This record gives sequence, structure tokens and C-alpha cells, in this order.
Amino acid sequence: MTHTLHRRGTAESLSEDYVLLCMAEPGINDDGSAPKLQEFLRIAMRHNPKNIGEMTFGNMYNHKPEEVIDNAQKIAHAVFDNAEVVTQVLKELKDANLGLSVVVSGILDSVNECCQKAGLKRHTVEFSLGIWGKTERLPSNDILQVTTMCGHGLVPSNLVKSLMEDIQKGIRSPEDAAKELAAQCCCGVFNPTRATKLLAAMVS
Repeated sequence: MTHTLHRRGTAESLSEDYVLLCMAEPGINDDGSAPKLQEFLRIAMRHNPKNIGEMTFGNMYNHKPEEVIDNAQKIAHAVFDNAEVVTQVLKELKDANLGLSVVVSGILDSVNECCQKAGLKRHTVEFSLGIWGKTERLPSNDILQVTTMCGHGLVPSNLVKSLMEDIQKGIRSPEDAAKELAAQCCCGVFNPTRATKLLAAMVS
């Protein structure tokens, strides 16, 4: 299971949003897994990720990337904005043969194509069933496209609204606002490149 399944948006927007998650299974292959997780992040860094993070440490918007890598112990994440790069990362991970589980979140057809081009056979598919309950209490779908990029709900909708006001007033740019939002998402699955485009579109 991954907390990155619930991202919202159009097919066009989500085609620029891919999350790779690497983890060991406690009691199965976690002994000595930290160097392997660190190598996963090093491989990711060679391909200009839009974000990297480690579940218990933080991401590259509140730490230096090398600090994130050095402190990878449990679960590591990397975010990319195009399928071609994801394919190249998967090829390197296949060659590295780290022996850890890798989950790729994104539009299924695109992820399938990435796996095929990398010479990998997909093991499992998981889908989000959406949000059930009193959905009328949720923020607007525009806001949810931004906030759902943090799977643990650490990007609050009111912060998004406040930053949108700052953008409208010319206090900050959409890119700066996206970086502030990315810093809230501790494990590093937030995509600031996509957020920049979403914020700019909402303000306009």
C-alpha cells in the first residue's frame, strides 16, 4: 500500500507526476537495508528529481539532498515529472538489483509503459477508490489537486489559499509558494513543479 495513490487532477496534469517509493520489509530484508535505500536516492539524484525524501528525516526542501541521502533508513521517495526519466531510473534500479521493493505511482498506462521499456514485469496494481463520506466538507477540487500530493495530509488547504493570495498580491511567485508547500510534506512525495503550474493556473 502507498500513501501516494490519492492524487487528484486531470490526465494532462498527472502525466507530469510520478512518485517512486523504495522500502524494505521489516523482518524480511530490512537488515542492512539503509545503504541500499541511500543508493536508491543516489540513482534518483542522477536524474534531476523534483523532490526526494526519507520518511523519518524529511525532504530536500528542508534539508540538503546529501543529508536526506545520508539519513535514509526506512522508506525513501523520489518524484519526477516525466515518464522518460522514470524509465531511465527504473533501468538503473534494475541493474543495481538492490533487493528492495519499489512502488511507482502515476497514471497506470504510463507506468506500465515505463516498466516495459525498462525490461521490468509489473508485480501488483493498486487503485484509489476515492474519498467517501461527507465530501461536501472537502475543499474545492482545485485545492485538492495540490493538497493530495502529500499523502499524509500535511499540506493544509488554508495554507494553499493563503499562498494563492500572496501570489495574487505579488508578494511571492508560484514557484516560491510551491517550495513552501513542498517543505511541509515530510517524506518528500510532494511535486513542487506540478504545484507551481497548478497555483499559477488557479490564480489566473
